[in-house]
Amino acid sequence: MNKLLPTSTAGSLPKPLWLAEPEKIWSPWRLEGEELIEGKQDALRVWLQEQQHAGIDIVSDGEQTRQHFVTTFIEHLDGVDFEKRKTVKIRDRYDASVPTVVGAVSRQKPVFVEDAKFLRQQTKQPIKWALPGPMTMIDTLYDAHYKSREELAWEFAVILNQEAKELEAAGVDIIQFDEPSFNVFFDEVNDWGIAALERAMEGLKCETAVHICYGYGIKANTDWKKTLGSEWRQYEEVFPKLQKSNIDIISLECQNSHVPIDLLELIRGKKIMLGAIDVATNIIETPEEVAATLRRALQFVDADKLYPSTNCGMAPLSRAVARGKLNALSAGAEILRRELSA
Repeated sequence: MNKLLPTSTAGSLPKPLWLAEPEKIWSPWRLEGEELIEGKQDALRVWLQEQQHAGIDIVSDGEQTRQHFVTTFIEHLDGVDFEKRKTVKIRDRYDASVPTVVGAVSRQKPVFVEDAKFLRQQTKQPIKWALPGPMTMIDTLYDAHYKSREELAWEFAVILNQEAKELEAAGVDIIQFDEPSFNVFFDEVNDWGIAALERAMEGLKCETAVHICYGYGIKANTDWKKTLGSEWRQYEEVFPKLQKSNIDIISLECQNSHVPIDLLELIRGKKIMLGAIDVATNIIETPEEVAATLRRALQFVDADKLYPSTNCGMAPLSRAVARGKLNALSAGAEILRRELSA
């Protein structure tokens, strides 16, 4: 991106109510067969247009073609039984019924590549595609086969790398790996999590990003945040090692969070996708509030490495609120661009 402060979203955008039940994650589809395929493509077009209309620079599919940012990818793999379900604690926070790893995991065919090709055909803008990271994948399953979180993570890293290489070939400019688990399992992140992530992006020539947040604006996450006190320093545990990694862009949550902005000093030199939009509230930020968050970050990030974004995905929000937040993000970045060019 040649443009200063290029804007993007962290990932998901609300699904139109004709496609799926709105304002929910894991929302069931309202169409099936050919109608579902067409409906997903229509929704992708709608949100591409919304992003363009709002002035978002790096566009995405808004995850319109998938039910969930992790499980939709896993559904397409061998070795996981979705009928055989277990209740596990996800990210040490809330219980969920998840599928079981019953054998060696593998990928027989591409998962998102056709969707990415479709998005690429619709626009000349830079496009970003999100994949789940290895650690967040293992945290969304019950493993009855490998019995080792690390071993399963490395297997997933190989599979993700196959997918990422095909996404790159389809014309994706930035591949983002979603790793909210990096804010929870610090020892594992430093022992093997970052290494597994680097394996997932091995050999890629496009830009790579890791998205680490405090989660969607769902009750389990907002309740957890209330227990974190006045300063959220979780990033401190993983930033030093991430700073030394091969990952190009690090995405983090800064709007209405208690993350001390000076933690950015720990990843100086990296590109920063800075969450300047709170996804856990229906209140739409003013452009000036967005600009103020970005301004604070500029003490620790060079302007040419700052990518204004959202804290996390916006799937649980209404379309009107998400649209308002996209507009605010774009307008806030523009305020700062004018200041910097002056």
